[in-house]
Amino acid sequence: MTQIVAHLYLLGCILHSLHEADAVSEFELDGDYLIGGLFDIHHVKERFHRDKPETINCSSQPFILSSYRRFQLMRFAIEEINNSTKLLPNVTLGYKILDLCSDTQNFAGVFNLISDGSLIQPWNDSQRLTSKMVTVVGSYTSTGTLSVAPLFMMDFFPMVSYGAASSVFSRKNNFPSFLRTVHPNKDVIEVVLRILREFNWRWVSFLHTDDDYGRDGRDLFIRTIEDTEICLAYTKGLDQDTDYYKVFQQITSMKVNVLIVFALEWTAEALIEAAIKYNVTNKVWIAGDAWSLHKELPKKDEIGKIGTVVGIAEPKMTIPGFNDFINAFRAQTQQENGTEERFCNQACNCSNHTAADIINADPSFNFPVYSAVYSVAHALHTVLQCETGRCNRRITGVPHMILQELWKTNFTLLNQSVQFDENGDPSFGSYAIVFWNKSGEAEEVGLYRYHSSLQFIVNRTKIQWHENGSVPQSICSEECDAGFAKNPEGLHKCCFSCTKCKSGTYINSTVDPYTCHKCSDTEWSEAGSTSCYRRQENYMPFSHGGAVVVMLGALIFMGLTAAVSVLFFINYKTPIVKSAGGPMCFLILGCLALSSVSVFFAFGKPTTAFCVLRVLPIIFFFTVCLACFVVRAFQIVCIFKIAVRFPNILSWWLKYKGQWLVICVACISQAVLLIVGLSVSTPHPKNDTQRHPDIIIHYCYNNLNEVLGSLVFIALLIILSFCFSYIGKDLPKNYNEAKSITFCLLLLIIIWIIYVTVYVLYAEKYIHFIYGMAVLSSLYSFLSWYFLPKCFIIIFQPQKNTQQYFQSLIQSYTNIVNQ
Repeated sequence: MTQIVAHLYLLGCILHSLHEADAVSEFELDGDYLIGGLFDIHHVKERFHRDKPETINCSSQPFILSSYRRFQLMRFAIEEINNSTKLLPNVTLGYKILDLCSDTQNFAGVFNLISDGSLIQPWNDSQRLTSKMVTVVGSYTSTGTLSVAPLFMMDFFPMVSYGAASSVFSRKNNFPSFLRTVHPNKDVIEVVLRILREFNWRWVSFLHTDDDYGRDGRDLFIRTIEDTEICLAYTKGLDQDTDYYKVFQQITSMKVNVLIVFALEWTAEALIEAAIKYNVTNKVWIAGDAWSLHKELPKKDEIGKIGTVVGIAEPKMTIPGFNDFINAFRAQTQQENGTEERFCNQACNCSNHTAADIINADPSFNFPVYSAVYSVAHALHTVLQCETGRCNRRITGVPHMILQELWKTNFTLLNQSVQFDENGDPSFGSYAIVFWNKSGEAEEVGLYRYHSSLQFIVNRTKIQWHENGSVPQSICSEECDAGFAKNPEGLHKCCFSCTKCKSGTYINSTVDPYTCHKCSDTEWSEAGSTSCYRRQENYMPFSHGGAVVVMLGALIFMGLTAAVSVLFFINYKTPIVKSAGGPMCFLILGCLALSSVSVFFAFGKPTTAFCVLRVLPIIFFFTVCLACFVVRAFQIVCIFKIAVRFPNILSWWLKYKGQWLVICVACISQAVLLIVGLSVSTPHPKNDTQRHPDIIIHYCYNNLNEVLGSLVFIALLIILSFCFSYIGKDLPKNYNEAKSITFCLLLLIIIWIIYVTVYVLYAEKYIHFIYGMAVLSSLYSFLSWYFLPKCFIIIFQPQKNTQQYFQSLIQSYTNIVNQ
């Protein structure tokens, strides 16, 4: 009951105030302190041409109903404050409002607004004390505000704008006394970016009013999307002379399906009407906060054909008492028959609009107007020390004092905490995400909250898209599949072709979607990979079965050579041992055993030491064996053939121990060759990453030049052995070691030809096993065909191991030769 009585009392006060002011224009109300108002109730849509000094007759320009609603809201806010017993209890506020119908041709009205006693001069000390004007609320457009703001900034006269969103006003060096209750463009652009990301739209156009507000929004948008996946395909400033047919033709040719329209409502009206006229269809229109709540455009015929309109708007907020104020005001004006007194050529020319028209007009920027007026009132409340229930009328509130308190603003209005940040921008509020539904209404489908952990929410199910309910796409190129690199085409990063990354490379699209990076030597990848995998290391470990077999074979070989050595040592004085070489047999067996050591270093992961020891023992000690065989073959030939013809050679050979001299020379020569070769180029481990993409083959790299001299020397010894063996092919059987040597050498050559062939064709892990088998086969061939037959005679045919048996063979050979 108390609330009903209070509302009736408030309504009565408003009607009383209106009755008292009926003789005065609705643009002006006297009071102890005045607030200036700048509203574009009319707006010059066409270019204003003139050839002589003259002012614009605003009443003859197109009427803007939404601006008129904001104008009435300021009047309502001041009337509401005047009827409040708490805010300014014994002080009345008045207003002088200017119809700022032109953004540039407005100085005459502004000068009249800030004049005192018809004098136009800068604000000075005397004027501060005599003028009732303390603050200006407005204006709506950024360009209009820029044109008049310097007049107020020069003497720190407070200016609180409800619509000028250009980011330039945040520069306090240029606009020290400017504050605003509307969010700057950067905040709106942030919401636009959130919408684009929400629906994955990356190929967009940006259409804007060709003024300070629109150009600032465009520049902010370009800077905002620099480090994102979004591309600006097309941008255009719109004015009265825009050729919309060419604009839409360009957008269609570029296959842009999302149009961001950052424009004032009269510019947006012209754009949407042109889109309907030129049959532009199936587009997504993102409306800025200046026209997203437009009341007439959503109800136009064929509006559904242009596509889907999603917009950014202030949340719809009911201001208590405003509808009653409008109804009462329109009822009052319809009863008055007198002429309307005018202030500065101000005439509303709005009698054709009913109270319902005003109430139902676009409510955009209404709370910013309402909170701007209340911000001034709260600042004045503090300056005049009204906390005690009465204001101190002995204090004169001057503009710069009001400004100081405006910066400290902190009060709650309609559950909103009204405050300004260090740039004079609002640190309160939120934005609604709206969708133009089929009923012609702007339906709220989401919300963007400032200074909140849950900032952005969109209910997708409420949006009825024009493409069968699915979210429309707007991209220049389809996103590349995983493992594909982008190849830019043209100027825009959103336009590209896709190339599959080759094997051995990968792409990390989150870091660099344009480059296929090469995997490291220890990694591999298949074609079209997004990461590399560790290569399998290919070498034969000691635990491998093949390695175990070879090493076991080497140990058995060492055991056999030891057994043969023991057997020969026991039968050292027998003809068989003497014919085999006597003491030289033990040198051959020892070198064969030492040569087998090489196979133990053929396994495991290669190191430099292992690489050297794989070749050094087999080359050096095998050279000693071959030297022994050369000497052994020569001795047989020398005894039976050369000695008869050249007895001096035999005597020299026996005198100077020729066999040991040759062996020493061979050993020293091979040692020198090995030292020089290994010094020039030491065998070292290397990785083969080319043969298999997913395998690293560890092997020992042996430069042929480093062992070429040693191999040539071995080849020379083999040739000499062959020659001497061929000469002694018809010697007595028991003395004919040449045949055994020849057979062993043939096996040696065959074995290593096979190994080299396999190595060239198959350099894999098992090549180490094959190498070990080749070494063992070579060694076993000498042991088997040279020593084991003699062991067989010693053990199983002792009758052939006698001096008489050998002498009979020599006698038979001599008889044959003599015949």
